[in-house]
Amino acid sequence: MATDTVTDVFEEHRPVLTGVAYRMLGRIADAEDVVQDAWLRWSAQERDDVREPRGFLVRITTRLAIDRLRHVQSRREAYVGPWLPEPIATHFGPSVPDTAEQAVLADSVSLAVLVVLESLSPLERAVFVLREAFGFPYAEIAATLDRSEAAVRQLAGRARKHVDERKHRYDVDPAECRDLTERFLSAAAGGDLEGLLSLLAPDVRLVGDSGGKAKAPLRVIESADKVGRFLFGASQKSAADLDFRFVELNGAPALLSLSEGKPDSVFQLEVLDGRIQCVYIIRNPDKLVSLASLGAA
Repeated sequence: MATDTVTDVFEEHRPVLTGVAYRMLGRIADAEDVVQDAWLRWSAQERDDVREPRGFLVRITTRLAIDRLRHVQSRREAYVGPWLPEPIATHFGPSVPDTAEQAVLADSVSLAVLVVLESLSPLERAVFVLREAFGFPYAEIAATLDRSEAAVRQLAGRARKHVDERKHRYDVDPAECRDLTERFLSAAAGGDLEGLLSLLAPDVRLVGDSGGKAKAPLRVIESADKVGRFLFGASQKSAADLDFRFVELNGAPALLSLSEGKPDSVFQLEVLDGRIQCVYIIRNPDKLVSLASLGAA
Protein backbone atom coordinates (compact mmCIF):
# COMPACT_ATOMS: atom_id res chain seq x y z
CA MET A 1 0.00 0.00 0.00
CA ALA A 2 1.51 3.33 -1.06
CA THR A 3 2.33 5.90 1.61
CA ASP A 4 -0.23 8.40 0.32
CA THR A 5 -2.89 5.68 0.31
CA VAL A 6 -1.98 4.69 3.89
CA THR A 7 -2.40 8.31 4.96
CA ASP A 8 -5.59 8.82 2.97
CA VAL A 9 -7.24 5.75 4.47
CA PHE A 10 -6.39 6.87 7.99
CA GLU A 11 -7.58 10.44 7.41
CA GLU A 12 -10.84 9.12 5.98
CA HIS A 13 -11.57 7.38 9.27
CA ARG A 14 -10.02 9.96 11.61
CA PRO A 15 -13.39 11.58 12.55
CA VAL A 16 -14.78 8.23 13.73
CA LEU A 17 -11.58 7.40 15.63
CA THR A 18 -11.56 10.79 17.32
CA GLY A 19 -15.25 10.41 18.15
CA VAL A 20 -14.67 7.04 19.78
CA ALA A 21 -11.62 8.24 21.72
CA TYR A 22 -13.30 11.44 22.95
CA ARG A 23 -16.39 9.60 24.18
CA MET A 24 -14.14 7.11 25.92
CA LEU A 25 -11.92 9.69 27.61
CA GLY A 26 -13.83 12.98 27.87
CA ARG A 27 -10.73 15.05 27.05
CA ILE A 28 -9.69 16.29 23.64
CA ALA A 29 -5.95 16.09 24.32
CA ASP A 30 -6.23 12.49 25.53
CA ALA A 31 -8.34 11.60 22.50
CA GLU A 32 -5.86 13.19 20.11
CA ASP A 33 -2.98 11.34 21.77
CA VAL A 34 -4.80 8.03 21.35
CA VAL A 35 -5.56 8.74 17.69
CA GLN A 36 -1.92 9.68 17.11
CA ASP A 37 -0.82 6.40 18.69
CA ALA A 38 -3.29 4.60 16.43
CA TRP A 39 -1.74 6.31 13.41
CA LEU A 40 1.74 5.20 14.43
CA ARG A 41 0.56 1.61 14.72
CA TRP A 42 -1.36 1.79 11.45
CA SER A 43 1.56 3.27 9.54
CA ALA A 44 3.88 0.53 10.82
CA GLN A 45 1.37 -2.28 10.29
CA GLU A 46 1.51 -4.90 7.57
CA ARG A 47 -1.81 -4.11 5.93
CA ASP A 48 -2.05 -6.68 3.16
CA ASP A 49 -4.41 -8.83 5.24
CA VAL A 50 -6.51 -5.92 6.54
CA ARG A 51 -9.85 -6.29 4.77
CA GLU A 52 -11.79 -3.65 6.71
CA PRO A 53 -9.56 -0.66 7.58
CA ARG A 54 -12.35 1.09 9.54
CA GLY A 55 -12.93 -1.87 11.83
CA PHE A 56 -9.20 -2.46 12.22
CA LEU A 57 -8.53 1.19 13.13
CA VAL A 58 -11.47 1.35 15.55
CA ARG A 59 -10.15 -1.78 17.23
CA ILE A 60 -6.70 -0.24 17.74
CA THR A 61 -8.16 3.06 18.92
CA THR A 62 -10.58 1.45 21.37
CA ARG A 63 -7.90 -0.72 22.96
CA LEU A 64 -5.56 2.26 23.30
CA ALA A 65 -8.40 4.33 24.81
CA ILE A 66 -9.17 1.60 27.36
CA ASP A 67 -5.52 1.53 28.43
CA ARG A 68 -5.39 5.31 28.76
CA LEU A 69 -8.71 5.45 30.61
CA ARG A 70 -7.40 3.04 33.23
CA HIS A 71 -4.36 5.29 33.64
CA VAL A 72 -6.22 8.60 33.93
CA GLN A 73 -8.92 7.35 36.31
CA SER A 74 -6.49 7.53 39.25
CA ARG A 75 -5.55 11.06 38.20
CA ARG A 76 -9.20 12.10 38.26
CA GLU A 77 -9.64 10.76 41.78
CA ALA A 78 -7.24 13.50 42.92
CA TYR A 79 -9.01 16.21 40.90
CA VAL A 80 -9.98 19.34 42.86
CA GLY A 81 -13.77 19.64 42.92
CA PRO A 82 -16.23 18.02 40.48
CA TRP A 83 -14.82 16.70 37.20
CA LEU A 84 -16.67 17.42 33.96
CA PRO A 85 -15.73 16.41 30.44
CA GLU A 86 -13.85 18.91 28.32
CA PRO A 87 -16.40 20.74 26.14
CA ILE A 88 -16.08 20.19 22.41
CA ALA A 89 -17.54 22.23 19.57
CA THR A 90 -19.95 20.11 17.56
CA HIS A 91 -21.36 20.64 14.13
CA PHE A 92 -22.33 17.38 12.48
CA GLY A 93 -23.28 19.12 9.23
CA PRO A 94 -23.72 17.38 5.87
CA SER A 95 -21.57 14.41 6.91
CA VAL A 96 -24.52 13.22 9.00
CA PRO A 97 -27.59 14.01 6.89
CA ASP A 98 -29.97 11.73 8.78
CA THR A 99 -31.75 13.61 11.57
CA ALA A 100 -32.17 10.51 13.73
CA GLU A 101 -28.48 9.64 13.39
CA GLN A 102 -27.53 13.21 14.29
CA ALA A 103 -29.70 13.02 17.41
CA VAL A 104 -27.96 9.80 18.48
CA LEU A 105 -24.51 11.35 17.97
CA ALA A 106 -25.51 14.50 19.86
CA ASP A 107 -26.93 12.53 22.78
CA SER A 108 -23.89 10.27 23.04
CA VAL A 109 -21.56 13.27 23.29
CA SER A 110 -23.73 15.33 25.67
CA LEU A 111 -22.27 16.39 29.00
CA ALA A 112 -25.05 14.55 30.81
CA VAL A 113 -24.20 11.22 29.17
CA LEU A 114 -20.43 11.67 29.40
CA VAL A 115 -20.72 12.39 33.13
CA VAL A 116 -22.60 9.12 33.63
CA LEU A 117 -20.09 7.22 31.49
CA GLU A 118 -17.41 8.19 34.01
CA SER A 119 -18.98 5.74 36.45
CA LEU A 120 -18.76 2.77 34.06
CA SER A 121 -15.87 0.34 33.91
CA PRO A 122 -13.54 0.87 30.91
CA LEU A 123 -14.96 -2.21 29.16
CA GLU A 124 -18.57 -1.17 29.79
CA ARG A 125 -17.80 2.29 28.50
CA ALA A 126 -16.17 0.91 25.35
CA VAL A 127 -19.15 -1.34 24.62
CA PHE A 128 -21.61 1.50 25.22
CA VAL A 129 -19.74 3.91 22.96
CA LEU A 130 -19.26 1.44 20.12
CA ARG A 131 -22.81 0.12 20.29
CA GLU A 132 -24.93 3.13 21.23
CA ALA A 133 -23.02 5.93 19.52
CA PHE A 134 -21.66 4.21 16.43
CA GLY A 135 -23.91 1.19 15.98
CA PHE A 136 -21.21 -1.46 15.73
CA PRO A 137 -22.59 -5.01 15.72
CA TYR A 138 -22.00 -7.12 18.81
CA ALA A 139 -19.77 -9.54 16.91
CA GLU A 140 -17.44 -6.74 15.83
CA ILE A 141 -17.31 -5.29 19.35
CA ALA A 142 -16.49 -8.75 20.66
CA ALA A 143 -13.56 -9.01 18.27
CA THR A 144 -12.40 -5.52 19.23
CA LEU A 145 -12.38 -6.33 22.95
CA ASP A 146 -11.30 -9.95 22.58
CA ARG A 147 -14.42 -11.11 24.41
CA SER A 148 -17.21 -13.48 23.51
CA GLU A 149 -20.33 -12.03 21.92
CA ALA A 150 -22.38 -13.22 24.90
CA ALA A 151 -20.08 -11.35 27.29
CA VAL A 152 -20.33 -8.21 25.18
CA ARG A 153 -24.12 -8.38 25.21
CA GLN A 154 -24.04 -8.63 29.01
CA LEU A 155 -21.70 -5.63 29.22
CA ALA A 156 -23.97 -3.68 26.89
CA GLY A 157 -27.05 -4.49 28.97
CA ARG A 158 -25.38 -3.43 32.22
CA ALA A 159 -24.04 -0.22 30.67
CA ARG A 160 -27.37 0.73 29.10
CA LYS A 161 -29.26 0.08 32.36
CA HIS A 162 -26.70 2.09 34.34
CA VAL A 163 -26.91 5.06 31.97
CA ASP A 164 -30.72 4.98 31.91
CA GLU A 165 -30.89 4.92 35.71
CA ARG A 166 -28.38 7.70 36.29
CA LYS A 167 -28.87 10.06 33.38
CA HIS A 168 -31.23 12.88 34.23
CA ARG A 169 -34.10 13.28 31.84
CA TYR A 170 -33.86 16.40 29.73
CA ASP A 171 -35.26 17.91 26.55
CA VAL A 172 -33.07 17.92 23.48
CA ASP A 173 -35.02 20.44 21.40
CA PRO A 174 -32.27 22.93 20.44
CA ALA A 175 -34.73 25.79 19.92
CA GLU A 176 -36.19 25.40 23.43
CA CYS A 177 -32.75 25.06 24.97
CA ARG A 178 -31.52 28.14 23.12
CA ASP A 179 -34.56 30.16 24.21
CA LEU A 180 -34.15 29.18 27.86
CA THR A 181 -30.42 29.85 27.70
CA GLU A 182 -31.09 33.35 26.35
CA ARG A 183 -33.60 34.03 29.13
CA PHE A 184 -31.12 32.65 31.65
CA LEU A 185 -28.41 35.02 30.44
CA SER A 186 -30.79 38.00 30.35
CA ALA A 187 -31.97 37.42 33.92
CA ALA A 188 -28.51 36.75 35.34
CA ALA A 189 -26.75 39.63 33.56
CA GLY A 190 -29.69 41.97 34.19
CA GLY A 191 -29.72 41.39 37.94
CA ASP A 192 -33.23 39.92 37.84
CA LEU A 193 -33.14 37.43 40.70
CA GLU A 194 -36.86 36.69 40.59
CA GLY A 195 -36.71 36.14 36.85
CA LEU A 196 -33.75 33.83 37.30
CA LEU A 197 -35.46 31.82 40.03
CA SER A 198 -38.55 31.40 37.83
CA LEU A 199 -36.43 29.52 35.26
CA LEU A 200 -35.06 27.00 37.73
CA ALA A 201 -36.62 23.68 38.66
CA PRO A 202 -37.09 23.28 42.45
CA ASP A 203 -34.43 20.56 42.63
CA VAL A 204 -32.01 22.16 40.14
CA ARG A 205 -28.31 21.30 40.50
CA LEU A 206 -25.24 23.36 39.67
CA VAL A 207 -21.98 21.54 38.88
CA GLY A 208 -18.84 23.62 38.54
CA ASP A 209 -15.49 22.40 37.20
CA SER A 210 -12.43 24.52 37.88
CA GLY A 211 -9.81 21.93 38.79
CA GLY A 212 -8.77 24.38 41.51
CA LYS A 213 -7.45 26.75 38.83
CA ALA A 214 -10.32 29.27 38.80
CA LYS A 215 -13.20 30.33 41.04
CA ALA A 216 -16.04 27.81 41.00
CA PRO A 217 -17.96 25.80 43.60
CA LEU A 218 -15.99 22.83 44.88
CA ARG A 219 -19.21 20.96 45.64
CA VAL A 220 -22.46 20.49 43.76
CA ILE A 221 -25.04 23.16 44.71
CA GLU A 222 -28.66 22.01 44.95
CA SER A 223 -32.09 23.70 45.14
CA ALA A 224 -33.46 26.64 43.19
CA ASP A 225 -32.84 29.13 45.98
CA LYS A 226 -29.17 28.22 46.48
CA VAL A 227 -28.37 27.90 42.78
CA GLY A 228 -30.23 31.09 41.90
CA ARG A 229 -28.53 33.15 44.58
CA PHE A 230 -25.11 31.79 43.65
CA LEU A 231 -25.61 32.66 39.99
CA PHE A 232 -27.03 36.06 40.86
CA GLY A 233 -24.06 36.89 43.08
CA ALA A 234 -21.53 35.65 40.56
CA SER A 235 -23.14 37.58 37.71
CA GLN A 236 -23.10 40.83 39.66
CA LYS A 237 -19.38 40.48 40.21
CA SER A 238 -18.32 39.51 36.71
CA ALA A 239 -20.98 40.10 34.06
CA ALA A 240 -19.77 43.62 33.25
CA ASP A 241 -16.28 42.34 32.43
CA LEU A 242 -17.39 39.49 30.16
CA ASP A 243 -18.71 39.08 26.66
CA PHE A 244 -21.05 36.20 25.91
CA ARG A 245 -21.41 34.13 22.77
CA PHE A 246 -23.91 31.41 21.91
CA VAL A 247 -22.19 28.30 20.60
CA GLU A 248 -22.98 24.62 20.07
CA LEU A 249 -21.01 22.40 22.42
CA ASN A 250 -21.48 18.67 22.92
CA GLY A 251 -24.49 18.66 20.64
CA ALA A 252 -26.45 21.37 22.48
CA PRO A 253 -26.62 25.19 22.84
CA ALA A 254 -24.19 26.68 25.34
CA LEU A 255 -22.90 30.04 26.51
CA LEU A 256 -19.23 30.83 26.11
CA SER A 257 -18.08 33.77 28.22
CA LEU A 258 -15.03 35.68 27.06
CA SER A 259 -12.65 37.89 29.02
CA GLU A 260 -10.55 40.13 26.78
CA GLY A 261 -11.41 37.82 23.89
CA LYS A 262 -10.25 34.66 25.63
CA PRO A 263 -12.51 31.85 26.89
CA ASP A 264 -13.32 32.30 30.57
CA SER A 265 -16.24 29.95 31.21
CA VAL A 266 -18.73 27.64 29.57
CA PHE A 267 -22.34 27.46 30.75
CA GLN A 268 -24.61 24.68 29.58
CA LEU A 269 -28.09 23.85 30.79
CA GLU A 270 -30.12 20.66 31.12
CA VAL A 271 -33.74 21.51 30.41
CA LEU A 272 -36.96 19.61 31.07
CA ASP A 273 -40.53 20.87 30.72
CA GLY A 274 -39.39 24.45 30.28
CA ARG A 275 -37.31 24.59 33.47
CA ILE A 276 -33.60 24.35 34.09
CA GLN A 277 -32.72 21.03 35.76
CA CYS A 278 -28.94 21.37 35.88
CA VAL A 279 -26.37 24.08 35.24
CA TYR A 280 -22.89 23.01 34.17
CA ILE A 281 -20.10 25.56 34.55
CA ILE A 282 -16.65 24.74 33.21
CA ARG A 283 -13.90 27.16 34.24
CA ASN A 284 -10.76 25.04 34.26
CA PRO A 285 -8.62 26.97 31.75
CA ASP A 286 -7.02 23.74 30.53
CA LYS A 287 -10.44 22.59 29.30
CA LEU A 288 -11.17 25.82 27.43
CA VAL A 289 -8.07 25.95 25.22
CA SER A 290 -9.77 24.26 22.28
CA LEU A 291 -12.52 26.93 22.29
CA ALA A 292 -10.15 29.83 21.66
CA SER A 293 -11.08 29.92 17.97
CA LEU A 294 -14.75 30.38 18.90
CA GLY A 295 -13.79 33.48 20.85
CA ALA A 296 -11.98 34.87 17.84
CA ALA A 297 -14.83 34.11 15.45
